[in-house]
Amino acid sequence: MSSNGGAIKAVIYDCDGVMFDSFEANLAFYQRIMEMMGRPRLSRDNEEQMRILHTYANREVLAHFFPSPGDWEEAVRCAGAIDYRELVPLMIMEEGFREALDTLKGRVGLGVCTNRSTSMDMVLRLFSLDSYFSIVMTASRVTNPKPHPEPLLKVLEHFGIGPREALFVGDSEVDRLSAEAAGVPFVAYKAPLPAAYRMEHHREIIDLLG
Repeated sequence: MSSNGGAIKAVIYDCDGVMFDSFEANLAFYQRIMEMMGRPRLSRDNEEQMRILHTYANREVLAHFFPSPGDWEEAVRCAGAIDYRELVPLMIMEEGFREALDTLKGRVGLGVCTNRSTSMDMVLRLFSLDSYFSIVMTASRVTNPKPHPEPLLKVLEHFGIGPREALFVGDSEVDRLSAEAAGVPFVAYKAPLPAAYRMEHHREIIDLLG
């Protein structure tokens, strides 16, 4: 596959909803914060709340739920006290993901671009995925997390490639906007979003690359 005359040299993945079905883990994380803060439990029926906690960076999610600066600082402290290793068993790797990585490794550069912060490296290690990725860009490693283009631009800089030489696989509007701002072709995974390509299964990335 080529774009504007250049072959695809890197595939960049979002984490939540793409690499893993991590909805239950994320919900459990924020439920613990609500409990520690003495607030009511979040409702699964509130689609907007569920979208926010699954899409945005941790500090932005907490700013939504705790707009008062004092409460926000306490919520951030609570979040830091949670051992995410206890929640990892709630995460389910997407079918065919490891097999796709096995096929891609050595053929293209592989990177992660996520709005997770401090838990990403641990998750990769616990699932034995860390050896596949040469760069892992998280919300804690940038000034402006997605939907800002900064995280993707840093990944491109790492690989020394232009935006049209990469694909970004994501599942949310935040991912799409970040890709659009960075000029990287967006691959929508199991999501009805405007995209250069769409995938329902990870093996399809192999077909996209030809």
